[in-house]
Amino acid sequence: MATMNISLPDPLRDWVQEQIQDGNYASSSDYVRDLIRRDKEVREQKAALQEAITAGLKSGISERSMDDLLADAKEKFAALNVH
Repeated sequence: MATMNISLPDPLRDWVQEQIQDGNYASSSDYVRDLIRRDKEVREQKAALQEAITAGLKSGISERSMDDLLADAKEKFAALNVH
């Protein structure tokens, strides 16, 4: 595993130490890794959403009514929640 050294202002360093003392993280490295993972996930979700929006805009105007679209969406949602 590679190592990185980072500098933090005192208030941020204190915050990280509080998270460790509260038992939320085992170490400052653990905390930073979690932040990076979360940031990566958020950025990937935003990219996927932007791709879906772009695809939707490129697809043109639908001939279906809003009621048809809503009914279809409700069916698909219900199918996802079947246990």
